[in-house]
Amino acid sequence: MGKIISVSTLCLMVVMLIFANEVKMSIAACNASSLSSCLSTIQKGGSPSGACCQNLRAQRGCLCQFARDPNVSKYVNSPNARKVARSCGVSIPRC
Repeated sequence: MGKIISVSTLCLMVVMLIFANEVKMSIAACNASSLSSCLSTIQKGGSPSGACCQNLRAQRGCLCQFARDPNVSKYVNSPNARKVARSCGVSIPRC
């Protein structure tokens, strides 16, 4: 019985470590400056570049974080940003 509990505890610890590492990686991956290729299109309108769409897709999970950041929220929450996201096939989450 003790051996089963030890193995179960070890498995649980491994799962927790993997999950914690994935959370750290996703937090570290959020980088608003990687969306600089979209800035001109967001400010002036027009069609987004391939690089813009690629970077926007890569940062999709960070959009709520960016929307709450006072330094970039005016860009992320703008009507043109929504148009860019739509053009790139990225859905804007409700935050």
